[in-house]
Amino acid sequence: MSGHSKWHKIHRQKGAADAKRGNIFTKLAKNIAIAARNGADPEMNYSLRMAIDKAKSANMPKDKIEKAVKRGSGQLEGEQLESVIYEAYGPNGIPLLIEGVTDNKNRTTPEIKAILSKNGGSLGAQNSVKWMFEHKGVIRLSFDDIENKDELILELIDQGAEDVKEEDGGLTVITFFENFEKVKKYLEEKNLKTDYAEIEWLAKEKQTVDEEVLEKIDKIVDRLEEHDDVNNVYTNLD
Repeated sequence: MSGHSKWHKIHRQKGAADAKRGNIFTKLAKNIAIAARNGADPEMNYSLRMAIDKAKSANMPKDKIEKAVKRGSGQLEGEQLESVIYEAYGPNGIPLLIEGVTDNKNRTTPEIKAILSKNGGSLGAQNSVKWMFEHKGVIRLSFDDIENKDELILELIDQGAEDVKEEDGGLTVITFFENFEKVKKYLEEKNLKTDYAEIEWLAKEKQTVDEEVLEKIDKIVDRLEEHDDVNNVYTNLD
């Protein structure tokens, strides 16, 4: 589940869960293949470079990465993949935006619907939930690599960052979708290591719920993320 307060804990747990379930390489390969449709050269295709970098950080074998690139760029035969976004509601009407990649939408859709219904959720109509979110870049930096925090924050704003937050021992940089690549490249040129850098769907307004509801949402998100075709599940919970 995507969130930025306590973000490191969330993403660490998610990564550990993916590895335990054994489906992380399958998901990464699909993402690489989708990105490679726009070109097999990561130097010319920034989306592909991001997908490959994420795969490398998860220790995905080089041959699997290369195979996924060839598959997506049409050099290998295989099932046709497509990106999907499902708009849904969890327990207590909490909005869920489910992002994934599938080779068979007619199979994936009913499976997602079944997971939702079994865990107190339901599939929503088109545009019922997506309007509550915005596509933004999210970059995480540790204070360990930053010499002058205040100076860097000003530089990031100049480069196109929308917001820079100090939290959990580092900086969380929020960028407009179109400025994400520029800001990330700027950090790379300064030799600053990013702990996390991805395009996400961020809620325009967040809400707080009690512990009982939060546990229900955590459960349904976990069930959804266990599905091989689901990459991310976003909510508006703070």
